[in-house]
Parts: sequence; structure tokens; C-alpha cells
Amino acid sequence: MTTTTNVNAGRAPATRHPLVEIEPGGVLPPLPKAAWLEIDLDALVSNIRLLQGLLPPGARVEPVIKADAYGHGAVAVARALVAEGIRGFGVATFDEALELRQAGIEVPVVILFPIPAELAPDALRHCLSITLGDQLLLGRTLETLVAAPDIGRGARLDIHLEVETGLGRGGVLPDEVAQAAAAIAANPRARLVGLWSHLQAPDDANLTSSQDSRFALASELAEIAGVSLPARHLSASGGLLAATAGTYDVVRIGIAGYGLVPDGLTVAGRSRLAATGLRPVMSLRARPVRVAWLEAGTGVSYGPTFTTSRRSRIATLPLGYADGYPRSLSNKAQVLVRGTRAPQVGTVAMDAIMVDVTDVPGPEVTIDDDFTLIGEQGEGRISALDVAQWGNTISYEVVAAMSGRLPRVYYAGAEAIGMRAVACDASRGLGRAVDRSTETSEEEPGPLSCG
Repeated sequence: MTTTTNVNAGRAPATRHPLVEIEPGGVLPPLPKAAWLEIDLDALVSNIRLLQGLLPPGARVEPVIKADAYGHGAVAVARALVAEGIRGFGVATFDEALELRQAGIEVPVVILFPIPAELAPDALRHCLSITLGDQLLLGRTLETLVAAPDIGRGARLDIHLEVETGLGRGGVLPDEVAQAAAAIAANPRARLVGLWSHLQAPDDANLTSSQDSRFALASELAEIAGVSLPARHLSASGGLLAATAGTYDVVRIGIAGYGLVPDGLTVAGRSRLAATGLRPVMSLRARPVRVAWLEAGTGVSYGPTFTTSRRSRIATLPLGYADGYPRSLSNKAQVLVRGTRAPQVGTVAMDAIMVDVTDVPGPEVTIDDDFTLIGEQGEGRISALDVAQWGNTISYEVVAAMSGRLPRVYYAGAEAIGMRAVACDASRGLGRAVDRSTETSEEEPGPLSCG
């Protein structure tokens, strides 16, 4: 007699990347793999405060938490900053914004890259702000809004109009601003709330001054045409720290909020104190899944691109390019173990890298040793910029590329307060999993008043 088992019996609906909150003094759930990111929320808050302190009265920072908050975890980052009084965020895509709304984040969120016109009614329903910088897309978006069913309450879609000042990527020309603003004003379901542009090379004073002048011209032409100017934003992290452009009403803080100065940026004198006070928010750590002696002449990893020249002790760490540790680091990177730098050897694989720990002082390195790939350990430190230079890229890419399958462990007050993984086993009863999968129903207009 053949029996069958219902493998779905008793299963709860899947929630990708659940955020497990840990009560004070609680126990951190077992990590799904022995490689993880540590996210210091105290450092995050401190960085934002330092950067806000560089602004004149009346101006404010709005953190950019696109790309999963540059790899740090958008929901946890947003919650920490809202608790500290931040009242607005920037993201890059509609679904990034929707993730925040589904997580209960109700402050204004602007989508900094244009979205398809057909998604405009959805943005309105969820009280999201959008960006437009092309006349044809502007027209289609406004038409779509008019044709969409009325969600009531006199709701209007907030639009930030991008101005082309020299980046060559997006935006209407300065002399088109008044026409675009008039089209928005004539639409009963839209309103202009932002005028903005983006700097091409904030450390180049001449180039930035030219962009600043074009942005100021766009503002002036809009005023002459009778447009009531909304909040203006031009500078991001680089522009603020280099002090080469006006701060206007809002500064979009991206990489600096996560404790990293833009690569190669010359920081202005008045910004140096704040820049030196920035603390990296992310650390990447791992424990080996095997540490073994290999005889001379043994190939390590694929290829092999590395062969031991002596009897060597090799540690295998359970992360690779699928976790965001790029293959370009093969035989170039270093890691910390017991505060000592040790070389990564062999080709970086999808799920594993190898480290030569033969020369690490003290007793033999074992699977009980902690390795630091980004961050501090003892007197040693490996920065995201170090990793970027080994891999011939920039620190932005290093942190933003950290994969969702690397668990994030969140710390505040020197205690773990949360963990995020691809999935968690709720049956273990540790912590409280926050379900981010339930979206506002189709019948509801959204979590906020969009009028």
C-alpha cells in the first residue's frame, strides 16, 4: 500500500526576508549560515545627526534607502531613522517604496527614478511621490491619472520635477520647467512638490558651480512664470561634504549616512569634522565551515588559480559571489582573523572563499574563530574602500551588492535587536517575526492622506 504525505500541511504563508525583532535581553535566533552582516543602527543615527548639523536652519536631510538601503536593509534602517525624527526617504523604484509602505513606514517616500505611467495611480493610492523628467512621460502619466478611478478624498499625486543641469541622465531643460509645472498644476490629481537635479562630479567645483547655476536659473524661470516653488534639492552626500553646491531645502543623504565618504572626494574644511566622525554601519563577518592542512602542490578552488607552495592551513568561509563578495577579489583580498590580516586564496566561488591562515599567530585557527571581511577586529580594520580597490570598483558597489541571502543582524545599544534572513523558522519561538507581506487592500486608498 502506498502512502502519501501532504508536505504543505500546517505551513504558514511564506514571507521573504522576514525581520525578526528581539526583545531586550532576548536570544538571537540561530543564523541560517555562518556568514552574516552586522548593522550598527547607533552608528547610522549618529551619522545622520552629524550630516544634519552641516545644514543651515530650515534645511533638512532626507536619507536615500534605495537598493535595500545600500545593502543594509531598508525596513530596519527606515524604522530606526523614523524613530529619530526623519520625515522623508528616497528610493529608486516603485517596489522599493511599496516595501516600506507594507512595513508600516508612513512618512513621505519619493521614487527618484521615473516609473511607468500605468503605475501612477498605484503610487497615488499608496501616497508615494514620483519623479518625472521627460515631457512625453509627464504627459502620459498625467493622462493616466485622469483616466484612473477616483480614490476619493481629493487625493493628488506628489510629483518631483527633475531638471537637466549637466548629468546627462534625466530631467527637463531649465526653460521647460514652467511648461511642465503648468501641466502638473492643471491636473486635478497631481501637484508639484519638488524641483531637483543631481550632481555629476561634486568634487569638481567648476562643473558643480555650472550645474548649480542652471538649477538656480530653472527656479528663477519658474518663479517668473508664477510657479509656486516647491522644496528644492540638488546636493547629495558628495555635494554636502565637498560644499561645492547650494543645500537649498533638502539634501539627499546616501552613502555618507552609512558611514562612507564618497570615494576620492575632497572634503571641504567646514565638513571635515563631521566626515571624520562618520562611522561605518556595516560589518561582514564569517566563521569557517572547515579548516584543514593541505600539502604543498595542492590546488585550491576552481581552476585552480592558486596552488599551495608549502604545507598550508586553509580555512573555508561559507560565502561567495552569490552573497555579494565578488569574483574579482580572487587572490587579491585580505580578511582579518584574530586581528591579523590573512590572504584570500583561490577563485571566489558562488558559495565559498578560502583563506590561508598558516601564518596567523597563536594556536591553529579552527572553525571557532571569527573572520572579518569588512569591519574592525582587534587592532585591524578592513574598509569597504579596501575591498573596492582590490576588486577595481567603488565602495558604493561593495555595500549595495551584499546579497539578500546574507543574514543581517541589527544592533542598538550594543545589543542585537533584530535579524533578517531569506526565511526564518517560526516554530523555534525565538523573537517575533514581523510579516511584511500584507499589502493595503485594493479597497483602501492607502495608509496616508495624499491630498
